[in-house]
Amino acid sequence: MNLADEKFMREAMVLARQAEAGGEVPVGAVLVKDGVVVGSGWNQPITAHDPTAHAEVMALRAAASLGGNYRLTGTTLYVTLEPCAMCAGALVHARVQRLVYGAADTKAGAAGSVFNLVQSDALNHRLEVEGGVLAEECGALLKAFFTRRR
Repeated sequence: MNLADEKFMREAMVLARQAEAGGEVPVGAVLVKDGVVVGSGWNQPITAHDPTAHAEVMALRAAASLGGNYRLTGTTLYVTLEPCAMCAGALVHARVQRLVYGAADTKAGAAGSVFNLVQSDALNHRLEVEGGVLAEECGALLKAFFTRRR
């Protein structure tokens, strides 16, 4: 883990707390190009009434809108939880270069834990992946949220 990875993961964690404050599962994401955040998002499928409003998708939408292009080449996505299949597919289609995630998702992760869509030879683009960045802190946010919900 390098210092930039830790810095941007901490920014994603701030967004995860924003999701939690809104009653959503605490997941946050930032998309970075050349050291600058070009898109950010947090989970909001409940509040937005949108099943696709995951943190990763929200960050991709923001960056694509800002840049005027759905292809987000040369970018790195930082997200507090390993992406699901939907989000992994969106990262591939957006041509994101690199994925950095915090906590692994052993039930639905699609970046190596359950599936590995982001590096599948069957698809036309593959991402570089680094998992486990600030994993304990990211995982603690999720565990505390679900403990309170039970």
